[in-house]
Amino acid sequence: MKRIAIIILLIAASNSVIFSQIHQPKYCLFYDNHTMPACPDVGENFDSEEFTDRLKDCGVDYLTFHARCNLGMAYYDTKIGIKHPSLKYDMFGQLADACKRKGIALTAYLNGGISSAEGLKNREWNTIYFDGREYREPRMTPYVRTMCYNTPFRDHLIAMVEEIATNYPVSGFFIDCLQNFPCVCPTCVKEMNERGIDHSNLQEVIKFAEFSALRLSKDIYDAATAINPNLLIYHNNPGYEEQFDFSTYFEVECLPAGAWGYEYLPVLSHYIRTLGDMPVLNMTGRFYDWGDFGGLRPEAAIKSELLYGLANGMRPNVGGHFHPRGDLESAVLDRVESIYKELQTMEPWFDNAKNITEIAIVFPKKIGAIRGDRKLKSAVRMLSELCQQFDVVTTFSDWSKYKVLIIPDDITFDDEVARRVKAHLAEGKYVISSGSSGLDPEQKKFVLEKEWGVKYLGENSFDPAYFTVDKRFNAGLPDMPLSQYSTGVDMEPLPGTKVEASLIKPYYNKHWDGEYAFYYTPPDKVTDLPALTVNGKVAHFSHRVFSGYADKASVELKRVFSNVLDSYLPNPVFKSDDLPSFARAFVTEQPGRRMVHMISYVPEMRGKTQMIEEPIKLSNVKISLRVDGKAPKKVYIAPGRKSLRHKVENGYINVTVPECNGYSLIVFEN
Repeated sequence: MKRIAIIILLIAASNSVIFSQIHQPKYCLFYDNHTMPACPDVGENFDSEEFTDRLKDCGVDYLTFHARCNLGMAYYDTKIGIKHPSLKYDMFGQLADACKRKGIALTAYLNGGISSAEGLKNREWNTIYFDGREYREPRMTPYVRTMCYNTPFRDHLIAMVEEIATNYPVSGFFIDCLQNFPCVCPTCVKEMNERGIDHSNLQEVIKFAEFSALRLSKDIYDAATAINPNLLIYHNNPGYEEQFDFSTYFEVECLPAGAWGYEYLPVLSHYIRTLGDMPVLNMTGRFYDWGDFGGLRPEAAIKSELLYGLANGMRPNVGGHFHPRGDLESAVLDRVESIYKELQTMEPWFDNAKNITEIAIVFPKKIGAIRGDRKLKSAVRMLSELCQQFDVVTTFSDWSKYKVLIIPDDITFDDEVARRVKAHLAEGKYVISSGSSGLDPEQKKFVLEKEWGVKYLGENSFDPAYFTVDKRFNAGLPDMPLSQYSTGVDMEPLPGTKVEASLIKPYYNKHWDGEYAFYYTPPDKVTDLPALTVNGKVAHFSHRVFSGYADKASVELKRVFSNVLDSYLPNPVFKSDDLPSFARAFVTEQPGRRMVHMISYVPEMRGKTQMIEEPIKLSNVKISLRVDGKAPKKVYIAPGRKSLRHKVENGYINVTVPECNGYSLIVFEN
């Protein structure tokens, strides 16, 4: 394999290839083309000119297309891999040539974790799972056979990347499925032994698999950029932070109608923009789930997801399945064209716009937790419903710009997190935390006990727990005991700490006493245990309010949290009493202007699937944007530039938006 790579590099030198600057994707398409070896007519109907003409009609400037799929089939004239047996010509090559002539940047897709035909031909390349099996059960999955990153497969994959980068005018590589498959093949066991890793410990094997995937990612990056330094490269599945130094753009793969749901994109969009200034693509799909050739989701659904991404600095990317014959799917491209033509009318206000944020949800965990943690999703949803402008941060990014840190439910403090929180407070800024956040689990105390103003006593035993809120933070709350809907901790306030809400115990906890199920457990008496404390610039909720909100969507939990937040951030950059809780608002800026994006779509659960079929129209919505410095000279709705009457009062510019049919872009221009 190394000899082949050297030959390819020599060919590249002899061809004297001249590379342009790195492409900045704007409107993108992503085609899956996983084709069974038994398919008899691959590419027979494919017309690269007709296909790329339709892409140009849609305004597409960036295309991801398979060079080699997860079945192990290559769609170009490879001297290294396995070309699909029924493909009679260089399909990828024809597409690359047409894209180059028409100004469409082309990224080559290769699957880095799955290559069934190559794994069948080279059995020693396959993952041997921790249970000793080569095949996954049940077997009806593309993941039935996965590849080991430490066998000769790694050199084979890198050589294919070099072959493509040398012979085709590609703008990048998308390497898929680089997941941490726990492999105990002889090659992996040998290296684990050499590194002192216990190969009988599943968690250690998984960590080694993650290391192996990242090492392969870096080697792919090094090999590809040695040929063309201006490639867009992304490795799907490893953490964004972990691959930051060897990726040149990011993608967020999210199909809300599939397993991701509509809570996933909000979390990732608020997080990924904190990692650096690089292109980020928001990949949704035209279908209902991956592997679905016959689905075309409603225009409103696809458009709402792309608008959400654009309002958060992400470029649109619509995924689809390519028919193996190359049939032109006019209905799909018609839908994409309709959506993209509308979005492109607002491109001047999307291009390089940056989000204005003042709050950070602190979540210093790895990507697996960021992608799936229900408490984080709940915190993101709650702040979104409150129209707050915020980010999700780990210790990878800078926290200095934020006025308030939200530390949700169970964030334990290591030295770095504690140092940053202490520095934040020293600058006169604010913290709101909940549950066991701030604890040192080994010492069984709050790391910043003085700053938190409370002593940790242990886990609270009430089941269920109720609370009552004192006057300072009870605005909008009913005058009655309120349920926590979550577990919590017992705290003792230190001198100077104010108790702003108290726990109420039930008559008895839920239990079975041998005769009765104690299911009905009403509140009894107010206790001396605090439910909410405030010590200067730190507010701490005893119970896990975001877990409670995730379970029951308690408006009262959101209200008391909002009351505390309002006391710490009384003049947020954006506010509106009229905007309903299902709507979303984002503030972005470009030189000389700020924009407010109002989004009004509601996913509805239909059976097992969340669906958006139409927008929800809003009328006469009053919004206020804080005047930071010089007041804007004009306010209008893009793209038509229809002027809106506005008035500056108490540091805010107030506007009434006459109508929002799913989306409105309000521009405040100096």
